[in-house]
Amino acid sequence: MRAIWKGAVSFGLIYVPVKLYAATEQKDIKFNYLHEKCKTPVQYRRFCPNCQTEVPMEEIVRGYEYEKGKYVILGAEDFGQEAPSSAGKNVEILDFVDLAEIDPVYYEKAYYLAPGDGGAKVYELLRRAMEETNKVAVARVVIRSRESLAALRVSGGTLVMSTMHYPDEIRQAGVLPEMNYQVSLHENEVKMAVNLINNLSAEFRPEKYTDTYRQKLMEVIQSKITGEAVEVPTRPETGKVVDLMEALKASINLAREDRLKQGKGADGLRTEKEAGVVKTIKKEKGARRKTS
Repeated sequence: MRAIWKGAVSFGLIYVPVKLYAATEQKDIKFNYLHEKCKTPVQYRRFCPNCQTEVPMEEIVRGYEYEKGKYVILGAEDFGQEAPSSAGKNVEILDFVDLAEIDPVYYEKAYYLAPGDGGAKVYELLRRAMEETNKVAVARVVIRSRESLAALRVSGGTLVMSTMHYPDEIRQAGVLPEMNYQVSLHENEVKMAVNLINNLSAEFRPEKYTDTYRQKLMEVIQSKITGEAVEVPTRPETGKVVDLMEALKASINLAREDRLKQGKGADGLRTEKEAGVVKTIKKEKGARRKTS
């Protein structure tokens, strides 16, 4: 991997030289837009409809539309003044907090922080101290001329920095009209739902989750390259299970069967109604796997 930039993590009077690396990468399949008639990639041009001409990059400026059709122009020097002069390529720690206090909705993009030249000892000091206190650092950082809030935590022996949204960028779920519902739940329904969650609970192992859509799409692409016929299965209509309790019971039985990897039921016999629900769920589950 190639470092995005070199800088320092600062807290108090201590500076930790670090290198910043992207922690994630997008593996989406990329497509080019082609002209259907001749299969030529289409071009996107910077075109001015007023002057009826293509505009080179050196003649393009950035404008903020403060009223319809009215813009104020900002130059490179204006953007430079927006970032604090002390920020530079520093990760400025503001506070140390508990990880559980940060709602995951705030997280944006993750980066690895590795020790910079001659900074291994002070890097390890910060990492060890954060690990022993089980704290997360809330910091301010400038990446590609954009100032962001960030969270630094220890993961797998490495300092991981996640850029974060500011509070005014988070939409409140309370404004959703659908959340103003009023329902009544029977105690047995809650117990059955909890039982189902317990039966489906497992240790988080990310390697077991794969992008099945991307895999299937690549199979289609490879088949087209080799000239093979491609069958795209139709998505069957999903049936609705009306009885919530029976659906919960059937789901629990399915979860137990999956765990035991057996075709027979576990922990007792099913009622005829449960068996019908299980059959329906299995059918829909299989259909979803085929079409995913």
